[in-house]
Amino acid sequence: MNWEMLAAIGQLAAVFVGIPSLIYLAVQIREQTRERRRTAMNTLAGQWGDLVESLTDSADFSAVYLRGLQSFNDLDPVSKVRFSAFFSRFFKNFEGMYFYRRDGTLGASLWGELERTMSDLIAYPGARQWWETRKHWHTEEFARVVDEIIARGDKPKAYASYNLDALIAPKEDAGC
Repeated sequence: MNWEMLAAIGQLAAVFVGIPSLIYLAVQIREQTRERRRTAMNTLAGQWGDLVESLTDSADFSAVYLRGLQSFNDLDPVSKVRFSAFFSRFFKNFEGMYFYRRDGTLGASLWGELERTMSDLIAYPGARQWWETRKHWHTEEFARVVDEIIARGDKPKAYASYNLDALIAPKEDAGC
């Protein structure tokens, strides 16, 4: 056997050792991608649960929320702060999920669900009024996404069966 033959055998052996390593690496990358997607979903579920909990734990805040959807501008200053804090958190979650989607971590069907939720909420006049006061707190890229949703002109329907027009502002103290 000459040196050329030994070199060829060495190269062939390297190929046979390298192929399983590449397959193993591909499997590991695929598993990491799946894990990132699961983590994104767990994050979304946890954040969503926290937001919903703030509505279910306080009837007072639920009333502020529903009034704010009708007209952010008509809320008293304290209610504006509460509504704005809630919606700021909500839309920061949406923004984070948008970037998960853009980076390929969040699948199209899950992003579609989030986009429909955003669309349902931002269709209300009070949510749009709020957005105009706070969209500068978001990235320009995400602000364009929300503005495009608004431009579609969807009708408010998330709470269409809740008879929001009957919601009465809290009564003022009668000067006890």
